[in-house]
Amino acid sequence: MIISGGENVYPAEIERVLAAHPDVHDVAVVGVPHPKWGETPIAVLRQDGAAPRLTIEEVRAYAGQRLARYKLPTAVSHVEALPRNPSGKLDKVALRAWALSEYETAGPLSH
Repeated sequence: MIISGGENVYPAEIERVLAAHPDVHDVAVVGVPHPKWGETPIAVLRQDGAAPRLTIEEVRAYAGQRLARYKLPTAVSHVEALPRNPSGKLDKVALRAWALSEYETAGPLSH
């Protein structure tokens, strides 16, 4: 669970919405620190190589039709593959560590 601005945000809910997008093949959502909100959700997507990469604006517009504004991802990253453990389950610990290092250097997120 991500706590953003005092609200509970469940990554699985956001993942279900984004997984329904026709250009998204795999998705994970993790929380990263945010100076104003405490934490904020970010989306990590795997898309087909032929599809244009979705921008954060496109992700937020798509998800915004189905989710409350405070649940919308504030950043999107694209990966070739999401980290999985030997049984095939998404490795959220590894993904969160990657996201923290990735967004720590990028500075505060604007949304």
